[in-house]
Amino acid sequence: MLMGRKIMGLVLGCVGLAAVMHVAAAQQAFGVRATYHFYRPAANGWDLTATGAFCSTWDAGKPFDWRSKYGWTAFCGPVGPTGRDSCGKCLRVTNRATGAQITARIVDKCANGGLDLDWDTVFSKIDTDGQGFQRGHLTVDYSFVNCGDNNHLAEVVV
Repeated sequence: MLMGRKIMGLVLGCVGLAAVMHVAAAQQAFGVRATYHFYRPAANGWDLTATGAFCSTWDAGKPFDWRSKYGWTAFCGPVGPTGRDSCGKCLRVTNRATGAQITARIVDKCANGGLDLDWDTVFSKIDTDGQGFQRGHLTVDYSFVNCGDNNHLAEVVV
């Protein structure tokens, strides 16, 4: 009887872990169009309300360190939460052409079917060959990631 409960607990634990892993793996997309937007967060004091960002309703009162930790993006990608449910979440964005990566925080919604990256803090950082600017967009992969607790813009990985 006790052995049966232990086995059942182990099976349920494995099923739960598999479900969590599936959800985490499902929160990514490939070959997504990413345009740019001039939020100018530093010039606007990292004030979401000043930029008219959709998420300002819920996130404008967050501490400065939270608002300035990562560059900003609007999100309307094909995979992941939408509207209010996406606000404040972080994405690891990879430029498919160059491999450059950066973490960005979702502060707005968009309608382009992908991402609308802040020029200063995200787009220009991963457009390392200038081709995205010339075309007016990048093709990126993204995955939802834990925002962590560092107090600075994520470093670009090339």
